[in-house]
Amino acid sequence: MTRVAAIDCGTNSIRLLVADADPETGDLKELDRRMRIVRLGQDVDRTGRLAPEALERTFAACREYAGVIREFGARHLRFVATSASRDAENREDFVRGVVGILGVEPEVITGDQEAEFSFTGATKELTARENGGKPSFEKPYLVVDIGGGSTEFVVGDDEVRAARSVDIGCVRMTERHLVQDGQVGDPPTLGQITAIKADIAAALDLVEETVPLHEARTLVGLAGSVTTVAAIALGLEKYDPAAIHHARIPLEQVREITGTLLTSTHAERAAIPVMHPGRVDVIAAGALVLLSIMERTGAPDVVVSEHDILDGIAWSVA
Repeated sequence: MTRVAAIDCGTNSIRLLVADADPETGDLKELDRRMRIVRLGQDVDRTGRLAPEALERTFAACREYAGVIREFGARHLRFVATSASRDAENREDFVRGVVGILGVEPEVITGDQEAEFSFTGATKELTARENGGKPSFEKPYLVVDIGGGSTEFVVGDDEVRAARSVDIGCVRMTERHLVQDGQVGDPPTLGQITAIKADIAAALDLVEETVPLHEARTLVGLAGSVTTVAAIALGLEKYDPAAIHHARIPLEQVREITGTLLTSTHAERAAIPVMHPGRVDVIAAGALVLLSIMERTGAPDVVVSEHDILDGIAWSVA
């Protein structure tokens, strides 16, 4: 076993996984997994820069995570930064802050690298289940990671065959189309929803140029927008990763939930029991991205995975 720590810093959240990894068996024994919504990508789409308050929220989470890593004695750490820090002019401020707190330089990875980590994290366990004679999921897989700034699409069997990253994350779509006078539409107007759909459709056209979406037999959905929709579909009173992991959510249920979110006020979305406060403003856009993908690909359902890019980063360390 190798004790590793992995940090995934995205546009909306920063997450930590400390785990013991056994490459021979494919087992990843989770010791600590946590998430903080820091909205690092606040206004990046508009300004091209990381806001000072967003950096400070992120550094506060890094200080917390440094303590957890010391507590568990993880000797190997990899810190991966994704969409927001790729786009920002002042990303060196971010890099210096992380190095000062954690002692490692954040790797600002490409969209293709992000896609590969997501695919490994989401499918390694599926392959292990298959090899162990347990129920399997039909290949090839289409792994979709709906982040805050971007969404990754990966098609593969035991390894990646094709991947593409496009800028249709839930935060980016919200800030681009739903924010007026500093406030998110409450609820969004038909015109705003139509504008988001047009952006998503154009992005899916780009994806289909290089990724054979329609060849996939199992759609695997990752990240907070997908898991939140799943939690609502399952009627959970509180967030339960064990219940959500590998749940199959039918297309019609995703369509119904998305419609409800798009016609709800901020207060109504916040009142949903499993809704994280940091997702209230962006969940409608995230759900619409998921629904659009399912409708484009013809997927009858989405298999929801709690294992994602964070697990893929941990495996890369091991």
